[in-house]
Amino acid sequence: MTDRYAVIGYPVSHSKSPFIHAQFAKQTRQDLHYDAVEVEVDALAEALAHLHAEPYRGLNVTLPHKVEVAKHCEQVSARAQLAGAVNTLLRTDSGWRGDNTDGEGFLRDLKRLGYAVRGARVLVLGAGGATRGILGPLLAEQPALLAVSNRNPWKPEALAEQFKAVGTVLPRTHLAIKGDRYDLIINATSAGHTGQMPRLPGPLLAQGGACYDLSYGSAFEPFAAWAREQGAQRISDGLGMLVEQAAAAFEIWRGVRPDTAPVLAALRS
Repeated sequence: MTDRYAVIGYPVSHSKSPFIHAQFAKQTRQDLHYDAVEVEVDALAEALAHLHAEPYRGLNVTLPHKVEVAKHCEQVSARAQLAGAVNTLLRTDSGWRGDNTDGEGFLRDLKRLGYAVRGARVLVLGAGGATRGILGPLLAEQPALLAVSNRNPWKPEALAEQFKAVGTVLPRTHLAIKGDRYDLIINATSAGHTGQMPRLPGPLLAQGGACYDLSYGSAFEPFAAWAREQGAQRISDGLGMLVEQAAAAFEIWRGVRPDTAPVLAALRS
């Protein structure tokens, strides 16, 4: 019987995950079928029970469920617990085990691109579920400074408290970063999905600095345009992160890690 997997989110029809995991399965000679399942916010608990009964062997989780889905897991990995967000579910006999591969995928892509975090001044824009997933791994790389900026101060302050056991996060409002300069600016907001860019005060990028957006496709364009105005030496989207975090999830499910390079190349083409 073919094992079944899926990505859940709302909306989810645009997801590239079915293509990515189909490529991984072909590459590693794994017998599996992967779906995209749209799950509205108020239907999450019911959907998880239904997918468990089907039975699906594992799920990827995307917006807007990454934080809420953790409440429905019988077990949560240490890194997902630290992040307070889950993007990967593994079926157990009685429920779901939650994990978070976003940070791992993000760092693997940064290293593939040759971005240096150690000793760098790093700014993360946004304080939602996407930021939660990458803060722990970023702090582990020992940047000189790691600031999280948001429109209001409460979310960054909550993150600074949440992650203080593993490192120092400087909470900032967008207005408060005026005059600062950063070596690496990471966009973890969802503004690009509506064709927008957070309003930021003046130049923020240090000379020779780089910009990275967790989004890709058309959602990447507003940040990319802003980064060019900042004089960014390098600008990258999050497609590589998407493939890398998917590979980490695939390894959790199937016990083998696929080669991400040909899959990323196929997506780029």
